[in-house]
Amino acid sequence: MISSPGLVAVILFLLGQTRGDSVSQMDGQLTLLEGATLTVNCTYLDTTYPTLFWYVQYPGEGPELLLKATKANDKETNKSFEATYNAKTTSFHLEKASVQESDSAVYYCALGDTVTETAGGAERKL
Repeated sequence: MISSPGLVAVILFLLGQTRGDSVSQMDGQLTLLEGATLTVNCTYLDTTYPTLFWYVQYPGEGPELLLKATKANDKETNKSFEATYNAKTTSFHLEKASVQESDSAVYYCALGDTVTETAGGAERKL
């Protein structure tokens, strides 16, 4: 029996900015074949070292914390996703070596002030 690989849909959003600090990531929908490598870029503009977050929202569910980094050079992993807090390039790119159909979701990049002011404590320990 031959089966064709499924498609994985990833929708990308970022939470807004506050007090001059901001995060940027690519917008729109990204469609990948199962087994493909996922990279979602996230860069930030901040004069200090903010806490950085990746949230995921699966269909029919609320957002949940995927990754959190509190200091430069932190490399965080969860559910085969990873991101490294790179203060030199001001980035926190989300990566996964082999996506599956179950990874189809909306992914949000955020920095500390954004989460506390707009998400109202949406952070949840996994």
